[in-house]
Amino acid sequence: MKSRVVFVLLAFISFQSLFSQELNATVSINYDRMTDVNPQIFKNLEKQLIEFLNTTKWTAKEYKQNEKITCNFFINIAKYNSNNFESTLQIQSSRPIFNSTYESPILNINDKDFNFRYIEFEQLIYDQNSYTSNLISVLAFYSNMIIGLDKDSFEDLGGTKQLEIASNIVNIAQSSGYKGWNQSDGGNSNRYFLISDLLSNTFQPYRKSLYQYHFEGLDLMADNLSKGKDGVAVSIETIAKIQKSRPNALLTRTFFDAKADEIVSIFSGGPATNNAQLIETLNRISPLNSVKWNKIN
Repeated sequence: MKSRVVFVLLAFISFQSLFSQELNATVSINYDRMTDVNPQIFKNLEKQLIEFLNTTKWTAKEYKQNEKITCNFFINIAKYNSNNFESTLQIQSSRPIFNSTYESPILNINDKDFNFRYIEFEQLIYDQNSYTSNLISVLAFYSNMIIGLDKDSFEDLGGTKQLEIASNIVNIAQSSGYKGWNQSDGGNSNRYFLISDLLSNTFQPYRKSLYQYHFEGLDLMADNLSKGKDGVAVSIETIAKIQKSRPNALLTRTFFDAKADEIVSIFSGGPATNNAQLIETLNRISPLNSVKWNKIN
């Protein structure tokens, strides 16, 4: 009887291991400037954030191990005093490309207003309908955004639900007093504007281009390189639609912050495409990357 119980337990554990949470996240904290602080607090924070991001259940879907989304959170500590942290946060995410070992970058965002209070070993618990701390809210916001845009890359506008959850996090956090959540915080590139644009019909071409670029572009390249490149070219024309009404838009910059180097690689060599038209479009909608576009041959 005992052996049977052990067998059932092991079988259950094995079954559970087939499924896991949504993120495969790494966290790196740079605290080089903190010369008069015990470094252990930053190491413990790093461990807790890795656990928080990777064990929190962000969606109702069961993700298999190979479906987990690769993402990185880089925290650069500028100041620390009495459990209060001033820092910046770099968020990167990618998704696998069909029939290859390559992962394509989707997000590469720098959040300059990542300030928070953290007491060592405090429990980190996420509730999407309430505000617990700025630390949890910021990480939850970007986790839902990562998942939402990952879903968009597999299904046309497939990530709407997760993006709406991210929007709800913004709404709840607006009364916290921390920067980055409000329209009035200055600039037009904080969390408020990012999620507002993502859910706006005006900027819907950004999300549609993610689907075209990946599912109708890169995912086809293993079987038909020319057709895959055409799909990527179509996605660039789609995102160019934003330029007509919103030149130098936040989401256009967000797209190319993640994709510029990859685009150069895709269209340099291989089956010939209309690179002249492509380069003209790229220079028009992302002139800051003109040096890179000139490398396309």
